[in-house]
Amino acid sequence: MTERIEQLTVGRLLGGDAHYRIPIYQRNYAWDEGEITQLIQDVIDYTKRDQNYYIGTLVVFKVVKERADKEVYETIDGQQRLTTLSLLASYLKNEKEKEETDVFWCRKLSLEFECRENSRRTLSKIFGGNTESLAPDETNSALLNGYQIIRKILPQRLSEHNVSEKDFAGYLFERVHIMRVTLPQDTEDYLNHYFEIMNNRGEQLEKHEVLKSRLLEILNRIPDPEEKAENKECMHRIWEACSNMEKYAQSGFSPEERHNLFGNNDWGELKAKDFNAVKNSLSYGGPKEARTEKLTEIISHPQPPNARTSDDPNAADVDQERFNSVTNFPNFLLHVLRVSTGKDLPLDDKRLIDIFEDEIIKKDSPDEVKKFGFDLLKCKYIYDRFIIKREFSQGKDRWRLQRYKRSDGGQKAYYTNTFGEGDGQDDINRRILMLLAAFHVSTPTQAYKHWLNAALHWLYNAESITAESYCTHLENVAKAFVFDRYLGGHPNAEYYEIIYGRNGLCKSTSSSLPDDKLRERLSFGNIKNNLVFNYLDYILWLKHKDSDQIGKIISTYEFTFRSSVEHYYPQHPLPGHPPLQQETLNSFGNLCLISHGKNSRLSNFMPQAKKEYYQKNPIDSVKQYLMMQEASWDASSIQNHYDEMVKVLREQLIVAPDF
Repeated sequence: MTERIEQLTVGRLLGGDAHYRIPIYQRNYAWDEGEITQLIQDVIDYTKRDQNYYIGTLVVFKVVKERADKEVYETIDGQQRLTTLSLLASYLKNEKEKEETDVFWCRKLSLEFECRENSRRTLSKIFGGNTESLAPDETNSALLNGYQIIRKILPQRLSEHNVSEKDFAGYLFERVHIMRVTLPQDTEDYLNHYFEIMNNRGEQLEKHEVLKSRLLEILNRIPDPEEKAENKECMHRIWEACSNMEKYAQSGFSPEERHNLFGNNDWGELKAKDFNAVKNSLSYGGPKEARTEKLTEIISHPQPPNARTSDDPNAADVDQERFNSVTNFPNFLLHVLRVSTGKDLPLDDKRLIDIFEDEIIKKDSPDEVKKFGFDLLKCKYIYDRFIIKREFSQGKDRWRLQRYKRSDGGQKAYYTNTFGEGDGQDDINRRILMLLAAFHVSTPTQAYKHWLNAALHWLYNAESITAESYCTHLENVAKAFVFDRYLGGHPNAEYYEIIYGRNGLCKSTSSSLPDDKLRERLSFGNIKNNLVFNYLDYILWLKHKDSDQIGKIISTYEFTFRSSVEHYYPQHPLPGHPPLQQETLNSFGNLCLISHGKNSRLSNFMPQAKKEYYQKNPIDSVKQYLMMQEASWDASSIQNHYDEMVKVLREQLIVAPDF
């Protein structure tokens, strides 16, 4: 007996007679802001393209004769996606019920958790729009956090992309499809066999590998056999050196090739100026036969041939990567194409092949492929040197902004600060690192990293790069994103216009952000992006890191993925404590970013109890730490803190950078 496969719309999946159970052996719900935002963004993208969207597979096992009124399925694979869709449906239902509009696809909850009472209760309260009645010890914080992320992200993304909630909901439930695979009833042995298949299946061919093959095919147009072979080999070598985002591009070449490509002194500067210069810098072992690089060959050697050599500075860690990249290779390819063409191309790897088809493949020109090949190497060199990575070393992880450097006269390399190493710039290296980290943690998705595109665009086109000029550019971009776009200080604030039209310069002035407009944009539920909080934390860190009183705490602060907006004075205070008026409660003066786990744990704590907790634990934000310095916290304190923070923000519109 074989499995049964059905193509269902999300509306039929959640609104039909089926009931889905998450069995006890499945892991807890684990999606956070990155995964949820990506799913929302994918649906919005396809809503605008007016095409059906296939969201993946849900593998289930039908429970026989358990309930007469409906079919019950145990969820075997796909529970994270199913749970997120249920949270999305709950949010859309609750929003429509506020308008007293019937939502035909959301009349019941079709998901339950086996033997997890807190999860069952939390999801039920979410579906009913009554999360305020959840007690902390009765709550599944991951589910509640997922719902809160949807409440925050969905309105923001819909507004950014000019898509109405009605159109989004209609598309989600009528044109987003999922493949429900029902496994046969052939005992437990079939389930064991299925899991064995799932765990041992081969990797699918990646889109970027297909793209590589298509580009190499174009180089077959070169008539001279030897020239064709060298060009294809060079393109292959560039691609393999750049495709591992966790390693520096230099490590994909031999020491002799590094001398030629990146300078004999320290391997730290890209000397080649075009594709031919790169080709002439490489060593070609054996006969110069044309590389065919068919898809079957790509599958057979997916890892770069020079991925790790004995002279690699990571050679001692052969089985583990030292760095973690802020983006993946398919999205990086789109950044390179956008930077090299200057065109307003989508930064969305779902469309990778289509975009390259229009911009390069259709032209069928070897020169176009070679130009992109060189731009890829140039951008990867820039990315490695000037964009942060997460470093895992000696049991610790931290943000790093480092460059690849040859050891004195040797054949090995090490990593050192991009700006620093005895030239008095270590402090500004940390400053740039902090600002890049603030950008990154505010945009956890792989796609649509506009801050990264802004950095790469400037670095790619800069005649010279100094720490001061780079830092100034990043601060300008942060201001433009925060003041022009998120706070509405300038009418023409599309990302492409900010990055390519005015090279990151902020156009807002203090007068373009009147007090009433600023207060509204900074209130709870209206803050469009976490960069508003993180940029302010960056400014506060700069301001206080060297102070005598609080500098010791502030100076060691590091940005991490904190996605929950906390009310310092709680929305639902404990008995005996008065509630605040909504305007005061939701004021920016009463808000700060913390992790969702701490938000769930501390949400109903009074300010004094929160302060006592953080005396024994690391702070979540600089703004939060300043709030905790107040002896008491009431409406007057909130207003004073609001005034102080707005003053700090407004100052950034008129002050020059201080180095």
